[in-house]
Amino acid sequence: MRLALRIGLFIGLSVFIALILREGAGAILTALARAGFVLLWLVPLRALALLLDVMGWRVLFPARPPVASLWLIAAIREAINRLLPVASIGGEIVGIRLLTVSGVDGSIAAASVTVEILLTLVSQYLFVATGLLCLLSVTGTLQHLSADIWLALAAGLPVIVLFGLLLRHGSIFGSLESMAHRFLGPGIVGPTLSAQALRLDIAIRELCDAPGRLLSTIAWQLSGFALGATENWLVLFWLGHPLGFGAAIALESLTLAARSIIFLIPGGLGVQEIGLIGLGRILGLDSDTALALSLAKRVREILFCLPGLLIWQWVEIRAPKQRFVSR
Repeated sequence: MRLALRIGLFIGLSVFIALILREGAGAILTALARAGFVLLWLVPLRALALLLDVMGWRVLFPARPPVASLWLIAAIREAINRLLPVASIGGEIVGIRLLTVSGVDGSIAAASVTVEILLTLVSQYLFVATGLLCLLSVTGTLQHLSADIWLALAAGLPVIVLFGLLLRHGSIFGSLESMAHRFLGPGIVGPTLSAQALRLDIAIRELCDAPGRLLSTIAWQLSGFALGATENWLVLFWLGHPLGFGAAIALESLTLAARSIIFLIPGGLGVQEIGLIGLGRILGLDSDTALALSLAKRVREILFCLPGLLIWQWVEIRAPKQRFVSR
C-alpha cells in the first residue's frame, strides 16, 4: 500500500505539473490575481460546509458530543485525508482515536465513524446522480461523458448496498477477530479484543436499526455537499466566468467522484485538474479557467487543512497527559 501511494503521488504530481506547464502558469496566475484576496472567503465557506457534515455525524452518537469538539476532530480528519498520503482512510483512524481521547467510548466512536463512512458513500452517490441530472439539464445531453463514469455509477450501487447489509446483518469485526485468532493464535488475540469486536458489531447494528438518525445524517451531508458546490459557483464568478448553480453542482459532484474512485493518488493531484478541464469544456470553460478554479480550491485546501495538521500534532503530544476536549 505504501508503495502504491508513492507511485500514485508521483503520477498525480507529474500530471498536475504537466497540465500547469501546458496551459501556461502565467495565464492561470493572472486569472487568480484578477479575483484577488476575495478568494480567501473560501476558507470560512469550507468551515461552514464542514459544520453541516458534523451536525450529521453528531446525530449518530447516543450522547451528543459538543459540536465544537466534533468539528475540530472532523477538521483534523479532513486535513489528514487531504494533505497526507493515507489513501483517504488515515483521517478516520485518527478520528476514532481522538474521540476516545476526548472521553467517548471506543466502540461508540468506531461505530459512529464506520456508519458515517457508509452514509457518506450513500450521500455521495446521490450527489453524483444529482450532478449528472444537472449536467443533462445544462447541456441537454450526456453523450460527452466517459463510459467510465457510467460504469462507476452502476458498479457503485451494489457495493454500497453490500456494505450496508454486512454492517446491518453481519459481524464484520467479529469475523476479522476470528480470522486473526485463527492465524495469529490466542496468545496475540486475547479475550479483550474479542469482547471489543463484539461490542463494536452491536453498536453498529444499533445505529443501522435507527433509520430516522441515518436519514437525518444523509440530509446534513447532502446539505454540506451542496454548500461545497457553492465554492465552484463563487470562484468562477470572481474569475469572470460565471456559471449557473446547476453547472457548479455538476463540476463538484463529478470531480469528487473521480477523486474518490482514484483514491490512491494523494489529494487527487492531477485527477481533480483533469476532471475540471474535461467537464469545463462541456460547460464552456477554457482550460485556463478550469485550472485556475482547481488552484483556488487547492490553496483553500492548504489554508484550511494545514492548521488541522498542526493541531493534531499538538493533541498527540498532550494526549497522554490530559483529554483533548472536555465532554
